[in-house]
Amino acid sequence: MPGPLHGVRVLDISTVLAGPLASSLLAEFGAEVIKVELPGAGDPARSYPPLEDGVSAGWAVIGRNKSSVTIDLHHPEAADLVGRLAATADVVVTNFRPAALRRFSVDFGDLVAHRPDLVMVHVSAYGRTGPYADRPGFARVAEAFAGLTHRTGFPDGPPVFAGYPVADGVTGIYAAFAAMLALRQRDLTGEPQLADIGLYEPLLRMMEDFIADYGATGEAQGRQGNENPHISPNNLYRTRDGRWLALPASTEQMWRRLIVAMDAPDLAAYDSMTARLEHRAEIEGRVAAFVASHDLAPLTELLETSGVACGPVNTAADICADPQVRARGSVVEVTDEHTGRTRVVQGSAGRFSGFTQQIDRRAPRLGEHTRDVLRGLGLDAAAIDDLADRGVI
Repeated sequence: MPGPLHGVRVLDISTVLAGPLASSLLAEFGAEVIKVELPGAGDPARSYPPLEDGVSAGWAVIGRNKSSVTIDLHHPEAADLVGRLAATADVVVTNFRPAALRRFSVDFGDLVAHRPDLVMVHVSAYGRTGPYADRPGFARVAEAFAGLTHRTGFPDGPPVFAGYPVADGVTGIYAAFAAMLALRQRDLTGEPQLADIGLYEPLLRMMEDFIADYGATGEAQGRQGNENPHISPNNLYRTRDGRWLALPASTEQMWRRLIVAMDAPDLAAYDSMTARLEHRAEIEGRVAAFVASHDLAPLTELLETSGVACGPVNTAADICADPQVRARGSVVEVTDEHTGRTRVVQGSAGRFSGFTQQIDRRAPRLGEHTRDVLRGLGLDAAAIDDLADRGVI
């Protein structure tokens, strides 16, 4: 069955991660996505190592389910061509700086002139307004600006980045959500919609305790390593066989189950989160010693039987071999019919009763669909050749 976004056309004028992730998510649920790329170079994400057949391995995920059209936005004739594409689109996703969109003449007002009820999702480092609107920025800058980097690391060490640029991921997901909101509003009102998202904003929104705690206490939450400022025990504990176990006793019920599994009835005296936080060192030490006396597999089985939430710290190899991951299709194998290469990649997230996600098109070669898409705008072969000869496409 077609996905719920079947019939929605998305024009993706973005690069690297947050914008392309948003359009990729829309594509997985049925949207048609046309990605605009720079001739001869393409999205910089195409060149990130490791490379397979000269193209980034990650491109198999970032670029999938999309068509690639090459247009040089620096060319004076590019704006008209982008406008003609926007006239056929429901949604435009972009992550250029506001000044760049104005310089290229592909900003919201420019494109609405071609499609009066257009939706634009614009992700930029700091948003379109405010004194920082035209500052450049990437995920790591946004993570630092939003306070996540300040919170990450151990108390006696420097701030550190998370293991992945999470601002791109969180904002990409939020941008896809924003596209749905804007489409709904467009359908209700018939009016064009602009979703203006600063890269740091979804990340700041995600940390529900950060500003609220500061407002209540006047103190800024700092680095606590693997500990949680609100929960104990909540840590990564090393097992006897050298593996690591995530064990967060986030509720009273979970704590009571844990002390039964530990055969530690004396710990029942700490029967509130406040008490456990006051005695964090003792509790963390007891739990660490308990975990260290067991190998990972039997300990996980014991805790699961006791109803205690826990889980191993997995590597990519662990994830790809995990039966739950495979059963859910969280990791899938896809074959590139152009190269014959089979790749292991992430699948879509979630399962739905009325429709299924689709990963049915490999990531495109650079400019693979330029001529087909432009023919769909009514350009003939001679006109397309002329655009190519003059460096527009």
